[in-house]
Amino acid sequence: MKEITSTQNSYIKNLLKLQEKSRERKKQGLFLIEGKREINLSITSDYIIDTILFVGNFLTKKELSFYISNDIEIIKISKDVYQKIAYRDSTEGVIAIAKTKDLSLKNIKFKNKNPLILVAESLEKPGNIGALLRTADAANIDAVFIANPKSDLYNPNIIRSSVGCIFTNKIAVGSSEEMIDFFKEKGVNIFATTLQNSNEYYKENYLNPSAIVVGTEASGLTKAWRDAATQNIHIPMQGKIDSMNVSVAAAIVIFEVKRQRGFKI
Repeated sequence: MKEITSTQNSYIKNLLKLQEKSRERKKQGLFLIEGKREINLSITSDYIIDTILFVGNFLTKKELSFYISNDIEIIKISKDVYQKIAYRDSTEGVIAIAKTKDLSLKNIKFKNKNPLILVAESLEKPGNIGALLRTADAANIDAVFIANPKSDLYNPNIIRSSVGCIFTNKIAVGSSEEMIDFFKEKGVNIFATTLQNSNEYYKENYLNPSAIVVGTEASGLTKAWRDAATQNIHIPMQGKIDSMNVSVAAAIVIFEVKRQRGFKI
């Protein structure tokens, strides 16, 4: 078994580039996953794991055998090396290098004839994207579309904040225009969350194929979504502000859709 103990090792320096730089992840087609839960979720979601790095005795013999039997390279690393490349403070001493996926719309196919899709347009904060992915997983929706992305989906902070839900959701990335055309072609109703010309969210019927579209708290959705919407919707506010965190707003609307479709809350 290969072992690396120096933080100056060229392979480790390259992993740091993958951890820190979006352009390197795109160029190399690789990204890092920390923690056993996240790694296992990625494997069950058909991500290809290239290498596993681990400290000391953090992997059992059974786990080692599983990885080796699946043609995954195993590298033992020192604690210093682990602390150098780890993004989180505590992730069980295990890191995987995985291959990125093609997340274009052409690869999206719905098993459900009546899909529910969450669309997030131009979100900048990785933490918000991670929280949306957790919401989507909790509601077991059909897909999450990231429109006009401002952050690389394989950003380590998105993986961390999604607690692995980046792997449990079906995800597509593209432009707003591409997604609007996709929904029109598939006969999916678009419900855009905006204050302009909108109706209260709970008054709408979501029993047919539906896309719930959310934007940034600062600027909201672009005109393209407002114009393309089957119906613009909003969540009535009872306080002194007119908006809430995007992941909270998405959860409120998504679970209303689930309620209408028979989910017992």
